[in-house]
Amino acid sequence: MNKDSKIYVAGHNGLVGSAIVRKLQEEGYQNIEVANRSYLDLRNQEDVKEYFSMIAPEYVFLAAAKVGGINYNATHPAEFIYDNLMIQSNIIESARLFKTKKLLFLGSACIYPKVTPQPIKEEYLLTSTLEPTNDGYALAKIAGLTMCKHYSKQYGFNAISLMPANIYGPNDNFDPEKCHVIPGMINKFYKMKKEGYYIDNGDSFYGSVELWGDGSPTREFLYVDDLADACLFLMQNYDSPDHINVGSGTEITIKDLANIIKDKIEFPGDIFWNTSKPNGILRRKLDSTKLFEMGWRPKVSFEEGLKNTIDWFIENKDVYDRI
Repeated sequence: MNKDSKIYVAGHNGLVGSAIVRKLQEEGYQNIEVANRSYLDLRNQEDVKEYFSMIAPEYVFLAAAKVGGINYNATHPAEFIYDNLMIQSNIIESARLFKTKKLLFLGSACIYPKVTPQPIKEEYLLTSTLEPTNDGYALAKIAGLTMCKHYSKQYGFNAISLMPANIYGPNDNFDPEKCHVIPGMINKFYKMKKEGYYIDNGDSFYGSVELWGDGSPTREFLYVDDLADACLFLMQNYDSPDHINVGSGTEITIKDLANIIKDKIEFPGDIFWNTSKPNGILRRKLDSTKLFEMGWRPKVSFEEGLKNTIDWFIENKDVYDRI
């Protein structure tokens, strides 16, 4: 991939897509194509084909997807499977038809079974049942990586698939109905700090922030700029049709995560762990040995990444004040 190569980033307004665009620009790539949703509906096959015939991208980063937290996944499963199947299928097929040299498809760690050995190796895919609350999204992503694999086998189309850990960072979605755990916690602590101050007979106090479960599950988080760096690294150095994990190599309990965010937001109240609500999967950590042995490692510490995310949220909080 040369500095003047024509590159299309699908999903450039999202968390991952915007980070990929930033990374490409930082590295001197200038011929970057993007299209807003109002201009191009990626679910429409003919529109996507027409767009590809017009721009003829040499390289494609497929970061466009319908995403959301566990509750939004569970209550909108039909939308998640339809939208994601259509988006990725249209882009992959159009990239093949219009002679794209290489495509990078972004999946998700949720493609792996609900119960599986930890850390999760790539070969554990489809060895058991999926988490039912987000199986629509997971099955769509599995279809996408399978499509890439078969397009490579049948057509000789160079398509690679990345399975990242839980992503967080600036430009994340902080909508409480749709967000994942880190932006969800940031928004909760911020709102309670702002709105949870009461005066009763001269006494002041803060309410509690309610979080689900007991805080014991662990999760692996990857800063979005590190993922963008891995995407560029693999676009330049990886050509196998087999999907590859992209993780940070470290994990943290949900309870420790909550306490860190509470301190960084400077929320003086308490945390109420609602143990009547589910914990979710007790552990999810990817085995990224394959990638690490290629020479790539994340650069941003969790402390720095979390600070950057909170700072971005505070700078853009007016949007979420209205939610």
